Amino acid sequence: MTKANGRKALVTGITGQDGSYLAEFLLSKGYQVHGIVRRSSSFNTDRIEHLYRDPHDPDARLFLHYGDLSDGTGLREILTRVQPDEVYNLGAQSHVRVSFDQPVYTVQCDALGTINLLEALRDTHLPIRFYQASSSEMFGKVVEVPQRETTPFHPRSPYGCAKVYSYWQTVNYREAYGMFCCNGILFNHESPRRGETFVTRKITRAAGRIKMGLQDKLFLGNLDAQRDWGFAGDYVQAMWLMLQQEKPDDFVIATGQTHPIRQWLDVVFGRLGLDWKKHVETDQRYFRPAEVDLLLGDASKAARVLGWRPTVTFRELAAMMTDADLELAQRERLLKDHGHTGHV
Repeated sequence: MTKANGRKALVTGITGQDGSYLAEFLLSKGYQVHGIVRRSSSFNTDRIEHLYRDPHDPDARLFLHYGDLSDGTGLREILTRVQPDEVYNLGAQSHVRVSFDQPVYTVQCDALGTINLLEALRDTHLPIRFYQASSSEMFGKVVEVPQRETTPFHPRSPYGCAKVYSYWQTVNYREAYGMFCCNGILFNHESPRRGETFVTRKITRAAGRIKMGLQDKLFLGNLDAQRDWGFAGDYVQAMWLMLQQEKPDDFVIATGQTHPIRQWLDVVFGRLGLDWKKHVETDQRYFRPAEVDLLLGDASKAARVLGWRPTVTFRELAAMMTDADLELAQRERLLKDHGHTGHV
């Protein structure tokens, strides 16, 4: 076991894809990790279950606290109690298409939630280093290709607009109060832990189920949209590296390669010996009111300053996710054949 290094990190959104990989990474570095989770009638800690142990165990280094980004008083109380060295704000309503259906809720979480946390941090007067999860969706209708730290923003969704607000507030708190605040402008990053409503995981999940005879059709939106896809496990290391620098700054994190959704379909279904054209249909419900056609990031600054480079290729990522979801579908098939119903 890695020895504790005496440093503490507080992570919002710890139960999400990025939060779970970041918690793993920080624990491997010897951190004591604290996560904020929303109180709910059902547990949503599946992604970090393998990391968690009884908090009364003397070797425990992962602790969860009930809280919400909308509750500034609660955030202050947690910060005062934990006194972290680093705070990673990953909590958000992170689905772009859903943000059109729930714009006010998205802004409350993704914009006002950030200012609540920044104000709570400022009030503690502690030398806490802060990471804000910014997004390539801020570039939206891109004015240059590739997109870098100096590219102007033109968001095309309530999600993108909320993230732009949080980006500039993070910069403002850095400049106005001398706080150590960084923005990571992360391009799309995926993994077997990605939520099933996001297009990459939606595709790998469906492909596995189609292969196992559990479904026949998959409905998608714009198949021509191009994205810069990387592996979430790589990207959380970049978050940590930003907070280890002498000076706070903002960084684009991306692979520098872009691929259309059609190519993801080719690789995923091809790996399972399937022809996606026989199973995939487009559905207008999944098109965005304002589309983002092309995202391609230039992470040369991160390579130069942080020494960060992605390690997982597009095809390796697709294979990793396809294999994991085929295994999930096989278990689902086994349960179905033995008289059980529902997803596993």
